[in-house]
Amino acid sequence: MARAILTLLFALVALGAHGGANAQGRDLPDFTELAEKQGPAVVNVSTTQTQVAQRSSPQFPNIDEDDPMFEFFRRFIPRQPGPGPREFQSRSLGSGFIISGDGYVLTNAHVIDKADEITVKLTDKREYKARVIGADKRTDIALLKIEASGLPVVRLGDPSRLKVGEWVVAIGSPFGFESSVTAGIVSAKGRSLPQENFVPFIQTDAAINPGNSGGPLFNMKGEVVGINSQIYSRTGGFMGLSFAIPIDVAMDVQAQLRQAGRVSRGRIGVVIQEVSKELAESFGLSKPSGALVNAVEKGGPADKAGVQTGDIILKLDGKPVASSGDLPRLVGNTKPGSRVSMEIWRKGASREIAVTVGEMPEDRVASRQGGRSRPTEQAANRLGFVVSNLTAEQKREMKVEHGVLVEDVRQNVRADVRSGDLITAVTAKGQTSEVKTAEQFNKLVSQTDRNVTLTLHVRRGENNVFVTVRGESGRG
Repeated sequence: MARAILTLLFALVALGAHGGANAQGRDLPDFTELAEKQGPAVVNVSTTQTQVAQRSSPQFPNIDEDDPMFEFFRRFIPRQPGPGPREFQSRSLGSGFIISGDGYVLTNAHVIDKADEITVKLTDKREYKARVIGADKRTDIALLKIEASGLPVVRLGDPSRLKVGEWVVAIGSPFGFESSVTAGIVSAKGRSLPQENFVPFIQTDAAINPGNSGGPLFNMKGEVVGINSQIYSRTGGFMGLSFAIPIDVAMDVQAQLRQAGRVSRGRIGVVIQEVSKELAESFGLSKPSGALVNAVEKGGPADKAGVQTGDIILKLDGKPVASSGDLPRLVGNTKPGSRVSMEIWRKGASREIAVTVGEMPEDRVASRQGGRSRPTEQAANRLGFVVSNLTAEQKREMKVEHGVLVEDVRQNVRADVRSGDLITAVTAKGQTSEVKTAEQFNKLVSQTDRNVTLTLHVRRGENNVFVTVRGESGRG
């Protein structure tokens, strides 16, 4: 009897362990079906580029063929033409995926940049020469075309339905290893990266390495939700931070590339910065949001609509501007020539204006000009700044009508105010006052409550910035 009871207990324990393992196994994702069904639509993209370089390899010495060393040099240092530039082929690898059965392929613009020849290789080893329909460097999207039909294609998903923590799968050719499958989760959505104002990146921890660029990012339904584009790395390899371009952004770009060969984007002609907690308090906003305008292009769409320096743009065409990074995307996605409403915050109240969106020109490099004044022995004001009046010549050079020049910063080590800055206005509690003389500025500072946050309108070189300071000196 005892033996029977022990046997039954062991059986129950084994069954429980087996059932628990099955339950645990059901919780883990299975990528096999996804990889099998979607893998054939993922391609390898290889490029060749002719480059010119100066010869640096050893030259065959000018010796007689009877010399005993002739055979050594003949074997190990081949004969080469005389000195001068030489051409060589540079090769690179990337990934892509087929979006239509007649041969349209999406990849990254940086994968095919400056390529002389592009080859698309399918998983069944077929290879095709590809031509570039168009490329957009601002979003890093390129559209290729190969002459084929009946090709396997990917299914497209909706990136807006992605949730942080959701499983995703990347397929590509890292370091040339074709059809490599890696998996991870969505780490964040709507990421803004430096110099990347037009893409709300999907951040994942799926292993992405050189060669994965241009490859698809799938959700668990087997739908493409993004194009793997960048990694953050201090070593050049994967460190758990990968970024993908949402597929809806990519498809909008490819539609324009297919139709016109280029992408048309809107612009309104403003320079903006983030609204910090201190800036929001200074301008009378209940919470930090929107895009603070610190410069308006003269004669640009915003200028014609009446936008002023110091305005905070809260909405564009009814869409909220939660942070400054949202505005370039919203404006860029607006068709040039469209007339849209814009909600702005000015002098402690919101108002609505209409702006006709212009078209973004080619990239320009803005010039900067420096120039710092020598510190004087004047007394510093309560903020720790020494300021002076502008001379008539300085006003002409800077093309301004008013403002005071910061000669020295002596005490306020926490404020981002520098010698050579031009302070043109001060905002406190939503009210803005123009700064016309050093005496007026110092008096304004001295009369402001020490607990009030001031926003200084600063001209620095050719740029305008807003700097927040407390009414008291921020001694460190």
